[in-house]
Amino acid sequence: MSTGWQDILNEGEEILWQGRPSTAPVISAPALGRLVFGLFFAGFALFWMIMASLGGGFMWMFGLLHFSVGIGVMGSGMFWPGIKARYTWYSLSNQRAFVATDFPWASRRLNSYPIGAQTALTLEDGPFKSVLFATEDYRVKGRTRTRQIGFHRIDDGRAVYDIMRDMQRADRQEERT
Repeated sequence: MSTGWQDILNEGEEILWQGRPSTAPVISAPALGRLVFGLFFAGFALFWMIMASLGGGFMWMFGLLHFSVGIGVMGSGMFWPGIKARYTWYSLSNQRAFVATDFPWASRRLNSYPIGAQTALTLEDGPFKSVLFATEDYRVKGRTRTRQIGFHRIDDGRAVYDIMRDMQRADRQEERT
């Protein structure tokens, strides 16, 4: 058994795969949308600060907050996934999928999701593949949204997907016997 897993794994459970998401910046339509919106937001704040500074005084400093927010929005779509990936680890056992996070500003978290015959698996193709196996509902501003849970942005997504499909086949065979 791998070091550190003694208290986590069930009897007979063994680790089949471990990996981490890619930390590369994301270039996607939503990321580009945030980039453009943040550019306009920061650009207008910069314009306002320049105009306010021409009048003298310190009024221009009120634009710094808006300028900073615009810069943050510009980078969040492209760089947040990489930052999040730096503190994320994935493991797959012959029974469950594990997603571990250890952010410096939050507590450690280890979530496990059973993988069985009834688990809906999805392979998202692309430069970095994602294997999705669960969903989670959460609330934002009074609205319920659904988050896809899985091994996001992994290099060997096809191989991991195949391992999980083999687990499902074995689970179906056990159900029949």
